[in-house]
Amino acid sequence: MNAFASALLAALLLAGSPLAQDARPTETRPRARDLGLAPGVFEPGPLDAITDVAGVRVGHATLVEGEAVRTGVTVVVPHGGNLFQDKVPGAVFVGNAFGKLAGSTQVRELGTIETPIVLTNTLAVGTAVEAIVGFTLAQPGNEAVRSVNALVGETNDGALNDIRAMRVTRADVLAALASAAAGPVPEGSVGAGTGTVAFGWKGGIGTASRHLPADLGGYTLGVLVQANFGGVLMMDGVPVGRELERREAASLEPARDTADGSCLIVVATDAPLSARDLERLAARAVFGLARTGSAFSNGSGDYAVAFSTAEELRVRHGESGPRARTLLPSEGLSPLFQAALETTEEAVLNALLRATSVSGMGRRVEAIPLDRVREALAKYGRPAPQGRAAEKYSALSSAT
Repeated sequence: MNAFASALLAALLLAGSPLAQDARPTETRPRARDLGLAPGVFEPGPLDAITDVAGVRVGHATLVEGEAVRTGVTVVVPHGGNLFQDKVPGAVFVGNAFGKLAGSTQVRELGTIETPIVLTNTLAVGTAVEAIVGFTLAQPGNEAVRSVNALVGETNDGALNDIRAMRVTRADVLAALASAAAGPVPEGSVGAGTGTVAFGWKGGIGTASRHLPADLGGYTLGVLVQANFGGVLMMDGVPVGRELERREAASLEPARDTADGSCLIVVATDAPLSARDLERLAARAVFGLARTGSAFSNGSGDYAVAFSTAEELRVRHGESGPRARTLLPSEGLSPLFQAALETTEEAVLNALLRATSVSGMGRRVEAIPLDRVREALAKYGRPAPQGRAAEKYSALSSAT
């Protein structure tokens, strides 16, 4: 048993729960590329997921109980070692701070991330912090640790979930961590996306990736989103929200006639970036929400967390001496900025398309109707012709 597994088992025992957790498989629904939607110019990685960045793992715990509990936890793990001892460079960008992103101030101050990144509902942030702190303290090598900066974000799923019941437990967080794996990432109404709503339809978890061609660095960038926000939906330039005559104010009962909501975005890359440039990369992910029609309303907590998996940039806990590091110069970031924009857009589309209809708290939020989406896309000549490739990006950027 490795150190990660040992610490997880110890933390689970302290939490008083077995590893088992409700996974609730969802019906098969398409992703954006299944409908011919391919935002941007760069090609995706093999999985078109954040796990295309080597070493990154994702896990979910999905809670569906009775008529009112519709919530969960999603965990993103930057690497499989002891994150506290081998911290990854990281950054946070705040688009609108109507939200709770625990641990963000230390990340912004020190430029490192030392725990798995957890997404859950608004009132479960404290529980998730306790779970991740317990897990970190239990890892071999951390016996003398007295301070842990758990990084936990949220969106408010109270429209479908009895959020006041505070159903998420430490064991649920650890179960999501235990399930974290490389490979395809479950999307839609799972994990922290179980009770979310986006653009008036069922929201959820979505992911996507881009792999830059060799002449632009050959780096991989992946994004995972917890989509729970409002606006008028655009799908790769097609005004689907307008075509479907669905605006946020028309989609919910009168008590909820707002475009409020939130979106948490996690960006991973293997490019060797400083914390400063990771913050700039995180900003582009938030900007990418505009491409989907986000309203960025007063009540929307829009945050992005970005990290690099480049091993030579990891910060060993307690190190104080100088050492050589290789960093990508800021002049080389533009292709990654482009990748962050289009990957975030596609991740949001995948969250919507993969989500299933969910009933809870006496109401039902429907999944976006695929037949009407196809009609809207066809009206605007989609799917688009093939051949939008990285060469177009190179030609456009060199002309400016």
